[in-house]
Amino acid sequence: MSNVTAHPRAVGKRRWFTIAAGLLLALGPVSLPFSTWDHEFADVGHLVGNEAIWWVYIAAMLLYVRRIERLPLSSIGFRRLGGANAVIGVLAGVAVLVVLGTMYYLVLPALHLSDSVAATANGSALMATPFWWRLISTVRAAVSEEVLFRGYAMERIEELTGSRAIATVFSLAVFTLDHVTYWGWSHELIVAVGGLAFSLLYLWRRNLWVNIIAHFIVDAASVLG
Repeated sequence: MSNVTAHPRAVGKRRWFTIAAGLLLALGPVSLPFSTWDHEFADVGHLVGNEAIWWVYIAAMLLYVRRIERLPLSSIGFRRLGGANAVIGVLAGVAVLVVLGTMYYLVLPALHLSDSVAATANGSALMATPFWWRLISTVRAAVSEEVLFRGYAMERIEELTGSRAIATVFSLAVFTLDHVTYWGWSHELIVAVGGLAFSLLYLWRRNLWVNIIAHFIVDAASVLG
Protein backbone atom coordinates (compact mmCIF):
# COMPACT_ATOMS: atom_id res chain seq x y z
CA MET A 1 0.00 0.00 0.00
CA SER A 2 1.11 3.55 -0.62
CA ASN A 3 2.33 5.41 2.40
CA VAL A 4 1.18 8.77 1.08
CA THR A 5 -2.37 7.90 0.02
CA ALA A 6 -4.92 10.18 1.65
CA HIS A 7 -8.40 11.53 1.26
CA PRO A 8 -8.31 14.74 -0.83
CA ARG A 9 -9.58 16.77 2.16
CA ALA A 10 -6.40 15.81 4.03
CA VAL A 11 -4.19 17.41 1.36
CA GLY A 12 -3.31 20.94 2.39
CA LYS A 13 -3.02 23.83 -0.06
CA ARG A 14 0.77 23.82 -0.05
CA ARG A 15 0.89 20.06 -0.59
CA TRP A 16 -1.71 20.37 -3.35
CA PHE A 17 0.45 22.84 -5.30
CA THR A 18 3.55 20.74 -4.71
CA ILE A 19 1.83 17.69 -6.17
CA ALA A 20 0.38 19.68 -9.06
CA ALA A 21 3.84 20.99 -9.95
CA GLY A 22 5.25 17.47 -9.66
CA LEU A 23 2.59 16.11 -12.00
CA LEU A 24 3.39 18.83 -14.54
CA LEU A 25 7.04 17.81 -14.32
CA ALA A 26 6.22 14.11 -14.62
CA LEU A 27 3.61 14.27 -17.37
CA GLY A 28 4.57 17.40 -19.29
CA PRO A 29 8.12 17.02 -20.64
CA VAL A 30 7.67 13.27 -21.22
CA SER A 31 5.41 14.03 -24.18
CA LEU A 32 8.05 16.19 -25.89
CA PRO A 33 9.75 14.61 -28.95
CA PHE A 34 13.28 14.68 -27.54
CA SER A 35 14.53 12.00 -29.93
CA THR A 36 13.27 13.94 -32.96
CA TRP A 37 14.79 17.20 -31.83
CA ASP A 38 18.10 15.51 -31.04
CA HIS A 39 18.06 13.37 -34.23
CA GLU A 40 18.58 10.29 -32.07
CA PHE A 41 19.23 7.90 -34.93
CA ALA A 42 21.80 10.08 -36.75
CA ASP A 43 24.85 8.62 -35.00
CA VAL A 44 26.20 7.47 -31.65
CA GLY A 45 26.73 11.04 -30.46
CA HIS A 46 23.06 11.84 -30.96
CA LEU A 47 22.08 8.62 -29.19
CA VAL A 48 24.19 9.60 -26.18
CA GLY A 49 22.65 13.08 -26.20
CA ASN A 50 19.11 11.74 -26.30
CA GLU A 51 19.76 9.23 -23.52
CA ALA A 52 21.45 11.92 -21.42
CA ILE A 53 18.35 14.12 -21.69
CA TRP A 54 16.11 11.28 -20.50
CA TRP A 55 18.31 10.22 -17.57
CA VAL A 56 18.71 13.83 -16.40
CA TYR A 57 14.93 14.14 -16.61
CA ILE A 58 14.42 11.05 -14.44
CA ALA A 59 17.06 12.23 -11.98
CA ALA A 60 15.26 15.58 -11.73
CA MET A 61 12.01 13.77 -10.97
CA LEU A 62 13.62 11.73 -8.21
CA LEU A 63 15.28 14.83 -6.77
CA TYR A 64 11.91 16.56 -6.78
CA VAL A 65 10.49 13.80 -4.61
CA ARG A 66 13.43 13.85 -2.20
CA ARG A 67 14.25 17.57 -2.01
CA ILE A 68 11.01 19.40 -2.76
CA GLU A 69 8.40 16.96 -1.49
CA ARG A 70 10.82 15.68 1.17
CA LEU A 71 9.51 12.16 0.81
CA PRO A 72 11.33 8.84 0.43
CA LEU A 73 11.49 7.20 -2.99
CA SER A 74 9.32 4.45 -1.53
CA SER A 75 6.49 6.99 -1.86
CA ILE A 76 6.64 6.41 -5.63
CA GLY A 77 7.14 2.66 -5.44
CA PHE A 78 10.90 2.21 -5.08
CA ARG A 79 10.83 -0.51 -2.47
CA ARG A 80 13.00 -3.56 -1.88
CA LEU A 81 12.52 -5.99 -4.75
CA GLY A 82 13.08 -9.39 -3.14
CA GLY A 83 13.05 -12.76 -4.88
CA ALA A 84 9.28 -13.21 -4.93
CA ASN A 85 8.67 -9.83 -6.52
CA ALA A 86 11.41 -10.45 -9.08
CA VAL A 87 9.67 -13.66 -10.14
CA ILE A 88 6.33 -11.86 -10.27
CA GLY A 89 7.88 -9.20 -12.50
CA VAL A 90 9.15 -11.82 -14.94
CA LEU A 91 5.88 -13.77 -14.96
CA ALA A 92 3.88 -10.57 -15.37
CA GLY A 93 6.03 -9.58 -18.34
CA VAL A 94 5.47 -12.95 -19.98
CA ALA A 95 1.72 -12.76 -19.28
CA VAL A 96 1.46 -9.31 -20.87
CA LEU A 97 3.40 -10.62 -23.87
CA VAL A 98 0.88 -13.43 -24.28
CA VAL A 99 -2.01 -10.97 -24.17
CA LEU A 100 -0.40 -8.56 -26.64
CA GLY A 101 0.64 -11.42 -28.91
CA THR A 102 -2.94 -12.63 -28.98
CA MET A 103 -4.04 -9.14 -29.94
CA TYR A 104 -1.44 -8.91 -32.73
CA TYR A 105 -2.23 -12.24 -34.31
CA LEU A 106 -5.92 -12.76 -33.53
CA VAL A 107 -7.79 -9.69 -32.28
CA LEU A 108 -6.41 -7.01 -34.61
CA PRO A 109 -6.82 -9.13 -37.80
CA ALA A 110 -10.37 -10.03 -36.73
CA LEU A 111 -11.13 -6.32 -36.40
CA HIS A 112 -9.40 -5.60 -39.73
CA LEU A 113 -6.82 -3.47 -37.95
CA SER A 114 -3.06 -3.47 -38.21
CA ASP A 115 -0.22 -2.28 -36.02
CA SER A 116 2.41 -0.88 -38.35
CA VAL A 117 5.05 0.29 -35.90
CA ALA A 118 7.88 -1.13 -38.02
CA ALA A 119 6.63 0.93 -40.96
CA THR A 120 6.89 4.22 -39.08
CA ALA A 121 10.01 6.34 -39.48
CA ASN A 122 11.00 5.91 -35.84
CA GLY A 123 10.20 2.22 -35.82
CA SER A 124 12.23 1.38 -38.89
CA ALA A 125 15.11 3.59 -37.73
CA LEU A 126 15.20 1.94 -34.31
CA MET A 127 15.16 -1.58 -35.71
CA ALA A 128 18.05 -0.69 -38.03
CA THR A 129 20.32 0.17 -35.08
CA PRO A 130 22.75 -2.29 -33.44
CA PHE A 131 21.57 -4.57 -30.65
CA TRP A 132 23.42 -2.63 -27.93
CA TRP A 133 21.72 0.59 -29.07
CA ARG A 134 18.26 -0.96 -28.83
CA LEU A 135 19.13 -2.47 -25.43
CA ILE A 136 20.01 0.95 -24.01
CA SER A 137 16.78 2.44 -25.36
CA THR A 138 14.73 -0.44 -23.97
CA VAL A 139 16.17 -0.13 -20.46
CA ARG A 140 15.62 3.62 -20.45
CA ALA A 141 12.05 3.32 -21.70
CA ALA A 142 11.17 0.77 -19.02
CA VAL A 143 12.65 2.87 -16.22
CA SER A 144 11.43 6.28 -17.35
CA GLU A 145 7.86 5.30 -18.22
CA GLU A 146 7.32 3.35 -15.01
CA VAL A 147 8.77 6.13 -12.83
CA LEU A 148 6.71 8.84 -14.50
CA PHE A 149 3.39 7.19 -15.32
CA ARG A 150 3.05 4.54 -12.63
CA GLY A 151 5.27 5.44 -9.69
CA TYR A 152 4.78 9.18 -9.56
CA ALA A 153 1.57 9.92 -11.45
CA MET A 154 -0.56 7.13 -10.00
CA GLU A 155 0.59 7.70 -6.43
CA ARG A 156 0.16 11.47 -6.48
CA ILE A 157 -3.14 11.56 -8.35
CA GLU A 158 -4.53 9.04 -5.89
CA GLU A 159 -3.29 11.20 -3.04
CA LEU A 160 -5.05 14.25 -4.49
CA THR A 161 -8.33 12.58 -5.40
CA GLY A 162 -8.53 9.67 -2.98
CA SER A 163 -9.46 7.51 -5.97
CA ARG A 164 -7.37 4.69 -7.42
CA ALA A 165 -9.70 4.58 -10.44
CA ILE A 166 -9.09 8.23 -11.32
CA ALA A 167 -5.35 7.80 -10.80
CA THR A 168 -5.31 4.75 -13.06
CA VAL A 169 -7.49 6.16 -15.85
CA PHE A 170 -5.80 9.56 -15.99
CA SER A 171 -2.23 8.26 -16.00
CA LEU A 172 -3.16 5.55 -18.52
CA ALA A 173 -4.76 8.11 -20.86
CA VAL A 174 -1.67 10.31 -20.84
CA PHE A 175 0.62 7.28 -21.23
CA THR A 176 -1.35 6.07 -24.25
CA LEU A 177 -1.58 9.43 -26.00
CA ASP A 178 2.10 10.18 -25.43
CA HIS A 179 2.99 7.25 -27.70
CA VAL A 180 1.19 8.69 -30.73
CA THR A 181 3.98 11.05 -31.77
CA TYR A 182 6.59 8.32 -31.72
CA TRP A 183 4.72 5.21 -32.89
CA GLY A 184 1.58 6.51 -34.63
CA TRP A 185 -2.14 5.93 -34.05
CA SER A 186 -2.05 2.33 -35.30
CA HIS A 187 -0.19 1.31 -32.14
CA GLU A 188 -2.55 2.97 -29.66
CA LEU A 189 -4.73 -0.05 -28.88
CA ILE A 190 -1.66 -2.13 -28.05
CA VAL A 191 -0.22 0.68 -25.92
CA ALA A 192 -3.51 1.11 -24.04
CA VAL A 193 -3.81 -2.60 -23.22
CA GLY A 194 -0.16 -2.86 -22.19
CA GLY A 195 -0.44 0.32 -20.14
CA LEU A 196 -3.53 -0.97 -18.37
CA ALA A 197 -1.72 -4.20 -17.53
CA PHE A 198 1.22 -2.28 -16.06
CA SER A 199 -1.16 -0.04 -14.10
CA LEU A 200 -2.96 -3.02 -12.58
CA LEU A 201 0.37 -4.64 -11.78
CA TYR A 202 1.44 -1.52 -9.92
CA LEU A 203 -1.83 -1.35 -7.99
CA TRP A 204 -1.30 -4.96 -6.97
CA ARG A 205 2.36 -4.88 -5.92
CA ARG A 206 3.07 -1.17 -5.36
CA ASN A 207 6.66 -1.96 -6.27
CA LEU A 208 8.22 -0.05 -9.15
CA TRP A 209 10.97 -2.63 -9.69
CA VAL A 210 8.33 -5.26 -10.48
CA ASN A 211 6.86 -2.97 -13.13
CA ILE A 212 10.26 -2.11 -14.60
CA ILE A 213 11.12 -5.80 -14.99
CA ALA A 214 7.78 -6.59 -16.64
CA HIS A 215 7.98 -3.52 -18.90
CA PHE A 216 11.51 -4.37 -19.99
CA ILE A 217 10.51 -7.93 -20.91
CA VAL A 218 7.59 -6.74 -23.01
CA ASP A 219 9.60 -4.11 -24.90
CA ALA A 220 12.64 -6.37 -25.27
CA ALA A 221 10.57 -9.08 -26.95
CA SER A 222 9.60 -6.71 -29.76
CA VAL A 223 12.72 -4.56 -30.01
CA LEU A 224 15.62 -6.90 -29.21
CA GLY A 225 14.43 -10.00 -31.02
